[in-house]
Formats: sequence, C-alpha cells, structure tokens
Amino acid sequence: MKTAFCALLLIGLTTSALAHSVGFQASTLPDPQNQRPVEMVVWYPTASTAAPQLFGDNPVFVGALAVPNAPPTAGEHPLVVISHGNGGSWINQTWLASALAHKGYIVAAVNHPGTTSRDRNPQAAAQLWQRPADLSRAIDAVTAQPEKFGVVAKDRIAAVGHSLGGWTVMEIAGARFDPDRFAKDCIDHSKLASCTAYQAMNPASTPESKARLSADLRDKRVTAVVSLDLGLSRGMTDESLAKLPVPTLVIAAGVPSEELPAELESADLVKRLPQALKRYVEISDASHFSFMAVCKPGAVAMLEEDVPGDGIICGDGEGGRAREVIQEQVTSLIAEFLVGALRN
Repeated sequence: MKTAFCALLLIGLTTSALAHSVGFQASTLPDPQNQRPVEMVVWYPTASTAAPQLFGDNPVFVGALAVPNAPPTAGEHPLVVISHGNGGSWINQTWLASALAHKGYIVAAVNHPGTTSRDRNPQAAAQLWQRPADLSRAIDAVTAQPEKFGVVAKDRIAAVGHSLGGWTVMEIAGARFDPDRFAKDCIDHSKLASCTAYQAMNPASTPESKARLSADLRDKRVTAVVSLDLGLSRGMTDESLAKLPVPTLVIAAGVPSEELPAELESADLVKRLPQALKRYVEISDASHFSFMAVCKPGAVAMLEEDVPGDGIICGDGEGGRAREVIQEQVTSLIAEFLVGALRN
C-alpha cells in the first residue's frame, strides 16, 4: 500500500508540474438524425496559467490535471482520436490523452453509445459500425473549432483504440469485417472474450445490419493507427488487412490469457498486415487491463464488493512492473511511432 501511495504521489507531482500546458473541454456531439448523441472530451496544448483541475478521476481510477476551457496555443497540432473498449469510457485512457497533449497533440476521446460503463443500451451496442463513425464525428467537431481546441494539422490525424476500440480504429483505417468469417471462427475459439461479447451484442442479426457491419468504414483523414490489445481481429478479412494503407502500431498484452491471448488476436492481426507499414510490440508484464487508468488504493475491494470479479481490471502481470511504469513505456512507444508515421 505504501508503495502504491508513493507511486500515485509521484504521478500527481509530475502531472502538477506540467498541468498548466494542457486544457480540457467536454461536450456532446449532436447526431444529424437526432438518434446517437456522442459524449466527447478534448485535451489540448494551452499556455494558460489558470488553476488546473482533476479530470477522469473517480473512486476507482486516478485522473489527470488540466485547465478547464483554457484557450489553445497558436500553431497547428496533430490530432489523435481515442476509442475505449467494451464497457469502458473515455476515462480509461485519460493517462494517454493527457500525456499526448503534453507532447503537443490535440486529443479527442469519445464515449461510444451502448458500450460504455454507464450506457449498455443493447440496440446501440449492436450497431458496431457506428463506432468508427463516432470517431469521424469527433474529427469533424475538433477540426471545425480551432478557436476552442487549436488548429488541427489535417494531414496528421491518428486513431488509437483499446480492446474493442482497437477493432474500431482498424476499421477506420480500412480493415473490413466479415461476420460470417468471425462466426465460423468462434466455433473453434468459443472461449475468446471477443466471441462472447460479439454474440451478446448480436450486431449481424439482420441482412441490413450485416451489410453495414461488413461495409467499408474507412475515414481517409486518418493516416496512422495504434491498436492496444484489440479483440474481434479474427473477423477481419485477409484481403483488407493486406492492403491496409496506413502505418499501424499493434501493442499486445503479454500476460497469458485464455480469453484474450496475444497469439490469437494482436499477433494474428500483425501477420496479415503489410510488412512495410506495421510494427508489433508485446509487453510481457502487461495484462489486457494495463491499458486502462491506474487504480487507486482500495479500488479492488470496492469493485469486488460491487460486482464480484470486477477487481481484475486493476490487475497487471504478477510480479511485474507497476501499471504506471508500463504506461510510460506504452506512451513512449506511441509517441515515437506517431512522430514517424504522421511525418510520412
């Protein structure tokens, strides 16, 4: 407990020293058809010296400091959009959004309707094809409001996603999903968490939804993608992955897992990507949940009391590094990749 407290104190001191350089704003994106409003938060560079506040902080997760509604800094900035996993929210990747904003990126994260911790609407969850569209709407909103968030360098836009969010960013990059291929594969790999979640959502229940799920969901403005321990990759077609036109960084959790094994998800995906445009990193002491925010002391007990078994989200590799150290590595990998990928 003492070690955890010291680590959290260190994070707070480090973030505090940098907090004046990051602004934060939250808004709701209206749907053109008034059917799917999307919550969006944006972290961005600012020169404001106003007092920062904690965002993304709750009884379970450690948040990050930023200045609310601060004016953005001048000049163009690359844009990163972030997609959370099934049952998560934008809070899960606060650590990454804040870190990238400190490095000069504008970072927009959304809550995908139906697949967040506070919105489990079955009808919305089944519309998986809407997830890439949610990111496209975030790109639209941020690029259209330079006075709020800063000027976006429109040829330097990337997407980062965790778990189901990893699937989302691969789709927005040009991967195509084949519901029949995935359903067949799940007969042989029924224990995969991606198969269980997919079957619960049932996104291909009608010919129309099946067609929309298998359609081309690419947004050509996205020129680089990062996948963090993704799921559903086995439903992506070999042809679309072989022709994927953007640089791709795939990071996998190396801790053995029966439900999300790296060899059947991330590593399998990488084998089918263009050699010249891919990079693969497997972090041996990272679990699937290491890509979520750092848990506070006492969070496991709180989660277990609420829903037995949920304490797993605070777990990393046994005997491995602390989550915040793993995330420092992930941030460095992503930042290094984006510098090269977006420059090209």
